[in-house]
Amino acid sequence: MTDHVPIRGPLARLIDVQPGEGRALAWAWAYIFSILAAYYVLRPIRDQMGVAGGIENLPWLFTATLVGMLCLNLPFAYLVKRMPRARFVPITYRFFAANILAFALVLYLAPPDWNIWIGRVFFVWLSIFNLFVVSIFWATIVDVFSNEQGRRLFGFIAAGATLGAIAGSATTAILAKNLPTWGLMLCAVVLLEVAVFCMRGLSALSSRLHEIPGSLASPEGNQDRTIGGSVLAGVTRTFASPYLLNISLFLLLFSVTSTFLYFEQAGIAKRSFPDRGAQTAFFASVDLAVNVLTLGVQLFLTGRIVNRLGVALTLAILPAFSILGFAALAIWPTIGVIVAFQVLRRAGNFAIARPIREVLFTVVPREDRYKAKSFIDTVVYRLGDQVGAWSFTGIQGLGLGSTGIAGAAIPLSAAWLLNSLWLGRAQDRLRTTHEEEGAEAAAPSAPLSRAAPSA
Repeated sequence: MTDHVPIRGPLARLIDVQPGEGRALAWAWAYIFSILAAYYVLRPIRDQMGVAGGIENLPWLFTATLVGMLCLNLPFAYLVKRMPRARFVPITYRFFAANILAFALVLYLAPPDWNIWIGRVFFVWLSIFNLFVVSIFWATIVDVFSNEQGRRLFGFIAAGATLGAIAGSATTAILAKNLPTWGLMLCAVVLLEVAVFCMRGLSALSSRLHEIPGSLASPEGNQDRTIGGSVLAGVTRTFASPYLLNISLFLLLFSVTSTFLYFEQAGIAKRSFPDRGAQTAFFASVDLAVNVLTLGVQLFLTGRIVNRLGVALTLAILPAFSILGFAALAIWPTIGVIVAFQVLRRAGNFAIARPIREVLFTVVPREDRYKAKSFIDTVVYRLGDQVGAWSFTGIQGLGLGSTGIAGAAIPLSAAWLLNSLWLGRAQDRLRTTHEEEGAEAAAPSAPLSRAAPSA
């Protein structure tokens, strides 16, 4: 891709890239590829360790994850307040890379009887790592690209995430039985450093992207300046904004229902695969199936779906499918239905719901894109895990099994559907306001600075 030549040929049928956007799109692809490859190298290790530690202990691990999210959000908000993006993003990624090196060293040196507790700590840590690194990526993306660019390009950028996930899953699926766990962890460290390099390349193009004709300049000025604000702004601004609260509700309902399915899958793996290496390979194979399906949808359908349906109806697809999927699970609570539902639902989230959900943040002020978004993507998401984990345990304690779990998830999915429609319409209203203010800021007679629109 070049910086000033439009993309032509077969690729032009998949994406609508304007002159000047090609290099930024390439950096974004490499950035998210590295992040997701690192995570998916580690994810099957986490899933196997969670099973080995006892499925009955998973709710406690989710509780510890929520506590960890709460603790980590404050120092991250402090970095956002005091440093520009080019500094706080690399510091955050390298902090997590140092953690991975510590886990690899402990696994290499520790006696075998420590593995259960190491596994539990790693399960909690990776559950935190995953949401933070991906949330920071998308915060950078919505800070660099405009709303109009996001509607065209975010689905295709998400395909880079899927390719990274496929590469990471395939690596672990192939090597898990022969390469020690600590060796796989070292691969993830290298990939995180690649992500830092790509983030800097993308950030350097930020000002150019907002000078492209037809792409409205941000009314908030220089996009790599220090954001400032309060360390607690992520919490306070979320609760002060009906729009951000409804994004939180969207993620909460998605997380609760996803946790129900995750626990069902974990139980299947433990019953079906007694060997730890086989369990890791099973989880990696499921991830691989999800990501291959996701890639096909992202490349050929996501952009067309958004253009035809708009944001509101596109957001509603996943909750509508979840209603049907949980209804099927209530009628036929079999292994095949659970695995098929999990694969299709996760693919729908990655291919359609996730990139469109990120478009929602392109119409909020910069402080909210990092602080409120981080709080929502991490603490609120893990709160949903917490509610889902203990609800699952309670339903099982009543002896209701898969049918009872599916029955509880159907009304939650219906509420999620209504929430999606509200969010899509609210985003359209805010986008109109944002574009009007951007046009005024770009006009020669406009003041040099304007107040950011309220979310």
